Amino acid sequence: MAELIRIYEENPNPKEIQRVVEVLRNGGLVIYPTDTVYGLGCDITNSKALQKIARIKGVKLEKANFSFICADLSNLSDYIRQIDTSTFKILKRTLPGPYTFILPGNNSLPKDFKKKKTVGIRIPANTIARTLVEQLGNPIVSTSIHDEDELIEYTTDPELIHEKWDNLVDIVIDGGYGDNVASTVIDLSGNEPVIIREGKGDIDEVL
Repeated sequence: MAELIRIYEENPNPKEIQRVVEVLRNGGLVIYPTDTVYGLGCDITNSKALQKIARIKGVKLEKANFSFICADLSNLSDYIRQIDTSTFKILKRTLPGPYTFILPGNNSLPKDFKKKKTVGIRIPANTIARTLVEQLGNPIVSTSIHDEDELIEYTTDPELIHEKWDNLVDIVIDGGYGDNVASTVIDLSGNEPVIIREGKGDIDEVL
């Protein structure tokens, strides 16, 4: 049974954040708010938790396109190969924000991602998500939670999310209503930015 925890974005309660971090450290799955849709996440270093998320999403872990939620740009060099100045300027200009950037991975990726040439990086403009990552000490691997109703696409009400995911995750964070538009996904691993998915983030900010 998942626990529903109310955390306020303006001033996240450190005790509540710590409870969620402990669950993540112990291999738990957490649904949490971002600046776009609610995400399903786990500790990037926990293989069992990663396998669980892959199973829920119905994909093989090695083929899954999960994003890395980072607290700020200082984490990037842990996982990303050296990027050029123009790419860094795009990241600096748009993050934190509603974008997922696909960047070239380096040799220090956690073992479950070793074969990946690129990784999706997210730094959401959401205090709860970024505080969790800061306190955990490494990124959260994340994927959006879709609604089964294709017209809705994303569930925005944390109580409904809790009802639906009660037996699949350990904690659902109620951080208020979520958005129903996902992040804009842009591939920066080549010579020119390539738009993979148009979402909440303004493309003109990038190009």
